[in-house]
Amino acid sequence: MHSTPVPESSDLPPRLDRGLTALTEMTGPTVSFTVAPDPESVTEARHFALSRLDDWDLADLSDDVGLVVSELVTNALRHGGPGTDGRRAGDAVHREDAYGCATTGALGDPSDPLGSAPSAIRLRLVHEGPWLLCGILDASRAAPRRKEPDYIAETGRGLHLVDSFSVRWGWRTLAQGKVVWALFRAEPHRT
Repeated sequence: MHSTPVPESSDLPPRLDRGLTALTEMTGPTVSFTVAPDPESVTEARHFALSRLDDWDLADLSDDVGLVVSELVTNALRHGGPGTDGRRAGDAVHREDAYGCATTGALGDPSDPLGSAPSAIRLRLVHEGPWLLCGILDASRAAPRRKEPDYIAETGRGLHLVDSFSVRWGWRTLAQGKVVWALFRAEPHRT
């Protein structure tokens, strides 16, 4: 399936640019969740985000934010790790398992569906005024790639969903990787 790199975000409005700085530098009202290199961590990250939305009285955003968080975390686990640094399928990858024991796998190894994803993935949320900014930070500096729509394939729609369910999204290179972010209009629930 053909894919094209998404251009890096530039010339953002000042308020959004400041929000991204708060998100990446953990300043202001930013909350953070460390994503473990485990398929279950997608669910845990989504639950963390939904819990913060409840705390901030933004439960109306739960469906949209939950979907976007799931897609971005899944993408970071699949593509934001050491497999994007020029190594090839079959190269040995060393990491620790959930119990701190050293393990060795191979890129492209079916027994390692996450491609030996790193533990340096973070979900961060910033809520200021009428906006919620969600970001996934990972160790890869590679641009996200948007796949051409294939309505038969079981994968490849993630960034299309992020685009559909957020007001705006993009990515930015960081000193130690990148952040892929999504912006939502946050109206507190009124009863």
